[in-house]
Amino acid sequence: MANEQSMMAVIRASRPSFRNAHDKIAFAVHSSFLASGYVLNATGPAAFSDNALSSTSTDEVGIDGWNEFGEYYGFVYSKPDKGSKKVLVKCLPMNDKLLVDALSDGDSEPLHLEIDVGDYVGEEESSSCSSQFKNLGKLVSTLDKEILSKLNGSSTAVSSIQPSSSGTRESLRDNPNLLGVGVAEPRDAQPYPSGIVSPQVNPVCRMDVIPGPPPGMCPIRGGLGRGGGMFVGPDHPLSHGIGRGQPGVSSGIPPGCSF
Repeated sequence: MANEQSMMAVIRASRPSFRNAHDKIAFAVHSSFLASGYVLNATGPAAFSDNALSSTSTDEVGIDGWNEFGEYYGFVYSKPDKGSKKVLVKCLPMNDKLLVDALSDGDSEPLHLEIDVGDYVGEEESSSCSSQFKNLGKLVSTLDKEILSKLNGSSTAVSSIQPSSSGTRESLRDNPNLLGVGVAEPRDAQPYPSGIVSPQVNPVCRMDVIPGPPPGMCPIRGGLGRGGGMFVGPDHPLSHGIGRGQPGVSSGIPPGCSF
């Protein structure tokens, strides 16, 4: 892995000529590749050919013409310890940012990174390489995380979920959010509480005078004949008042009853 010291060592050894702030950050990107063990195979116009990945050789070249184009930068690298598989890197200035795209030979989608140039450019007029940059440690760390480690195959990818695996079922049960849902599978068998009545009907029929919510939910049976509902037995509280009369109630029957 590259670090701030190795990146700065590449910049000092190359002695590049910078025209602007974007030049500095583009060359810092290039330096991070060299410091990570890559070899430069092409830059400038050769890196922008239609078949840059297949046409360029694996011979190492210099940096001549690296900033020949004022609007963009291009580099082709290979890494000997990875079978000399080539990588095409293009940098595009856009306002105060430098957009970096890296495509490995054989891949269909490039890796992408946006760099805020002002976060890493130091003194504009200085003969010292180190004073022309700042926060290089953060820059090389970001480049490694977003591009270099992924090109090297060391990034952690999310494995596909196989529901048939007992181990995966355990993981999904313990972490239901892996599938983007918030309902977890019960750990053990969940017996229904005593008093559940089937078929499913209204759970809170508190006497016919007070209607409950719509049907479709399991009720809980009241204790020993006491409780609500329209089916009245001899021990039901309503039957105690029928025919006897209660204050304010005609014949002991509550208003609104359906019987």
